[in-house]
This record gives sequence, C-alpha cells and structure tokens, in this order.
Amino acid sequence: MRNFNRKHNELRKVSVDTDINKFADGACLISFGDTRVICTATIEHNIPKWLQKKGEGWVTAEYNMLPTATKERTTREVKLGKQSGRSMEIQRLIGRSLRSIIDLKKLPNIQITIDCDVIQADGGTRTASITGAFIALYIAIRKLIDSGTLKQNPIFDKVAAISAGLLDKGCFLDLDFREDSNAVADANFIFSEKSGIVEIQVSGEKRPISKEEFDGLYQISQDGISELFKIQSEYTKKW
Repeated sequence: MRNFNRKHNELRKVSVDTDINKFADGACLISFGDTRVICTATIEHNIPKWLQKKGEGWVTAEYNMLPTATKERTTREVKLGKQSGRSMEIQRLIGRSLRSIIDLKKLPNIQITIDCDVIQADGGTRTASITGAFIALYIAIRKLIDSGTLKQNPIFDKVAAISAGLLDKGCFLDLDFREDSNAVADANFIFSEKSGIVEIQVSGEKRPISKEEFDGLYQISQDGISELFKIQSEYTKKW
C-alpha cells in the first residue's frame, strides 16, 4: 500500500504558494507530498564574463538542502568548505532544464539565478525543484516585461519534472523516499510541454531493466507530467 493510498500512476498531492518572499523577483513554495522546496529567482544586470559582448543573457541555478530537511540533521555544506557532488549535479540539472525553454538572446545582458532550497525531503527533491523553478523563473520574466525592460517573452515553453521507479509490483510514479530506497530502478524525467524530452536519468539500482520496463516508466511519467503542466498554468496565466 502506497502512502496516501495512491494508485501506481498517481502523483502525490502537489501544492504551490507564490506569496512567500517579498524580496525575490519570483518565488514559490512547491510541495510534492511531504517534499517541500522554496524556489526563488533573482534578476541581476550582469552576466558571466564569457557571455559579455554577445548580447545574450543567462539562467543558472543553485540547490541546497537545509540541515533539518531529513530525519537526521545534516551538516551545512558551507561549513564543510565545499559543495557535495550531489548538490552540484542537481543544480546543473535545474539550470540545463530551464535554459532549454528560454531564448537567451531575448534576455540581453541579464542573468537570472534560481535558488532551490529544500526545507523538507521525502524523495523527488530535484523534480520538485525543477517544476517550482520554472514558476519562479516565469514570475521574474513577467516582472521584466511589465517594467518594460524586456519587449518580448523569452520563454517559449514550459518545463517540469517527475520521478518514476520500478518496484517489485511494477512501475510507480512520483516515488517518496521509502519507495525510492527500495526501487529496483529509478528514473527522473524532464519534459517540455510542446517539444518533448529535455533530459532522462535512469539508474538500475538492483539490476538492469528491460526496454519494456523502461517504456512503462516513460509512459506513466508522460501521463503524470501533463498534470504538472496544468498546475504550472495556474501560475502562468499571462502566458
């Protein structure tokens, strides 16, 4: 029995609150069940040196898990003197995902940094971060358009992400921590709404998986992510 009596192809309850930070240029608190992530966007009128004189902008991301996000307190990475490989990998994934749906030439000499801070972790923190980061990014872009700084919307598609896993009894969508810990294989699917696949990460945790098993994971993820696009649309009505 899954937590909350979910069906195998059913998302956890997803909720979004955008009224959480008066200083951020775009923000939301997104929850996938008991996983909760604060996503904030900051607009800066400077760009990396390697982009200067190209007339383009940049979108990047940082990912952090608060010490009490998990049952046992984890030491802050800044105290350890370096960022973990996991954090670096996830924030690069978030940045790549966001850049896949934005025309950087329509964001001249502007950098937007998305901070994803996990305040409670119960599986799927990277997928929740990507889905919420898009909403924060969109709000920041609307601010630039409404102020007259941008003449065109550089965002040309939505992007969202969901996890799926192969358990003993088949394919399951949106794994929580307990399910993920026992999965035969787990995967993260990042899709754009109009254009298709942005990135897929699949790991055989206990054994390799077959093409048929992968197809099952892919299908339930496609179905589930369509629900996420609908939720995002509630916060991007000026699209």
